[in-house]
Parts: sequence; C-alpha cells; structure tokens
Amino acid sequence: MNRRFAGQRRDVVSLLGTGLTLGATLICLGILAVILGYLLWLGAPQVSWRFLTAGAESDMFDVNKAGIFPMLIGTVARVFLMTLFVIPIGVTTAVYLTEYAANNSLLTRFIRGAVNNLAGVPSIVFGLFGVGFFINFIGGQLDEWSASPAPHWGKPALLWASLTLAVMTLPVVIVATEESLKAIPPGLREASLALGATKLQTLCQIVVPHALPGILTGGILAISRAAGEVAPILFTGAAYYLRDTPKSLSDQFMDLAYHVFVLSTQSPNIEATRPLLFGTVVVLLLLTFSLNWVAIIVRARMRRANRVGN
Repeated sequence: MNRRFAGQRRDVVSLLGTGLTLGATLICLGILAVILGYLLWLGAPQVSWRFLTAGAESDMFDVNKAGIFPMLIGTVARVFLMTLFVIPIGVTTAVYLTEYAANNSLLTRFIRGAVNNLAGVPSIVFGLFGVGFFINFIGGQLDEWSASPAPHWGKPALLWASLTLAVMTLPVVIVATEESLKAIPPGLREASLALGATKLQTLCQIVVPHALPGILTGGILAISRAAGEVAPILFTGAAYYLRDTPKSLSDQFMDLAYHVFVLSTQSPNIEATRPLLFGTVVVLLLLTFSLNWVAIIVRARMRRANRVGN
C-alpha cells in the first residue's frame, strides 16, 4: 500500500514538473511569436528590392527614397571580419586550456578567471577599450610609423570595430570550444597516440575535426550577439551618415543596428519614419537568422559526416 502511494506521489510530482516545464516553454515561444509577429506586421510592408538596394543619397529619413544598402554592407562586413578574428584566437586558446595546460596551475586558473570576467563586462566598456587600445594606441603608432600627415589608422574604422567585437565575443567561442573538446571520448586520443601519431597530429586530424560542430556553435552564438550590438561600434567605426560603402579596412561604415538607434532617436519626425525603423529591424533580424541558419546547416553536415566516418 505504501509503495503504491509512493509511486502515485512520484507520478503526480513528475506530471507537475512536466507541466511546469512545458508551460514555461510555451510562454517563451509565445513571447517570441508575439515579438516577431509585431515586428513583421509593421516592418514587412516596408521591405522591398528598392529598400534593400537603395542608399541614403538625399535624406536617410525619407520613407519613399531612403534605403539601407550601405548599412547592410557595413553590418555584413563587420560580422564577417569579427568572425575571421575571433574563431582562430578562441579555438587556439580553448585547445591550449583543454589539451596542454595543467588544470591546477596558476596560469590556467588566471586565464579561466580572465575569460569568465571578460564575459561579464558591459558592451559599452568594450567600446571604450577599442577607442583607447585599437584607435589611440595601435592606430596612433601606425600613423607615426607611416608619417601620415592626417590620421589614417588613428580614427574609427571598420577594422577597429571588428576587432573590438572579436574581443567582446571571445569568451563565447572559448567556452563553447572547450565544452566541445571535452566531449570527445578519450579513447580516440589514446588510439591515435598508440598508432604512433604525435599529439599535434592527433589534435589536427582527430580531435579538432570531431569538435568542429561545437566550434561552429560558438561561432553562431558570437554572430548572434555581435550582429545587434551598437555600443562597441559606436566609438570605434560606425558612422551616423555616409553616402558610400566602406572601400578599405580604414574606412568608417554605416550599420543596421546603429541605424535603428538613429531612426528611433534622431529623426525629425519619428512617427513619419516609423516604417523605415521597423523595416530596418526586420532586415537585421533576417540577416542574423540567415547567418545563423548557414552555420547551423554546415554544423549539421559536419555531424552527419562524422557519423558516417565513424
């Protein structure tokens, strides 16, 4: 009798837990659906081929003429450059911490503590860091060495904005890569070493290829965070208004996220430019989802190839 009562009690508790978790999930999905539906309802009518390919030659607040092509190119460029910078550095750091560094050493604890603290730094602080270190220090030194009469590198630029975003998203890539490397069965490493392969060959040919899906997960999270950030690029590269797209790494650029901020705060008639605002938000979301979707597809194919290979 007591066993039956205890079993019924466990069933009730399990059912209650399942209901609570399911309810929380449905609430989250409902909130997401409301937000996306609201944005699409107001912004989708503004999205057109003209809106995507036109610039802001005359007036970027003109609903009938203004487009977002320079902002679109600037956003794609900074996210692409950030990915090129953050993935190699983040993966290399994670490989060192997982495969080479002693877990109890003072250096390892210091690096892990620095990574954890870096993840909690506000994004505006990264923007100020980018101004002080990348623009004033590195850019200023490059201008002195080149004897340029006018600041060429010591000013806001696409390169410095991308590097600032790379520093900001570095903890995301490191943590995701570490978890992926730790998930690789030790038997794969031991078998490779037993067959005569060196530790470096084992890492390059066995461990890292099997960890690539997790590395891509870190890249997806980094892209998702960086695509909508405004504070780090506000001082390091984003421009309020430009007629042209950036031609080199030392040029400033317009950005979708910063343009949303401008449209919502600097417009002479916010109500009149509301379609531009919501249309830009929809394009920014679609761009972010597209970049993430491409990475997800590549990750799925890599996992499928690993299963076939095994």
